[in-house]
Amino acid sequence: AEVSTQSTGDTRDFIDDDPTGNKAIWDRGLLNGASQKLDMLCMFHIGECVSYLDLATLIPGGSEALVYTTLSGTIGMFVPFTSREDIDFFQHLEMHMRNDSAPICGRDHLTYRSSYIPVKGTVDGDLCEIYNSLDPAKRRAIASELDRLPGEVSKKLEDMRTTFAF
Repeated sequence: AEVSTQSTGDTRDFIDDDPTGNKAIWDRGLLNGASQKLDMLCMFHIGECVSYLDLATLIPGGSEALVYTTLSGTIGMFVPFTSREDIDFFQHLEMHMRNDSAPICGRDHLTYRSSYIPVKGTVDGDLCEIYNSLDPAKRRAIASELDRLPGEVSKKLEDMRTTFAF
């Protein structure tokens, strides 16, 4: 399972005060708990063991994304949305794709991505990309539910892909 977290402001201040980290070794939190805590931002089951994780920019002038590789060779990335409109659009597209596209292995998509803990704060881009391979009638039906033309939906998917990767 993949968990993306963010340190709290207190932790960042603590690191600024002690960049060597020596103080953190001996510091104890409340009741011998961890002295630095992380906030849960999103949850997403990748399905494989992640072997490398890095914050990277894949194209010159592009935005940063969290890139990962797995033991079996999969390369994936977590990209941030820039606007609330994009979040709403891709969440609705993902919802329609879950309902309208047949599961590949007979397993419900949401059940798979929530294998260990419920999906939180993410949109599955791989599932959204299946939109372009649907038959034209289904693409028109989904686009009409999103109040867009099929070409606009495909363009939005392409724009998201080219902003971060290729």
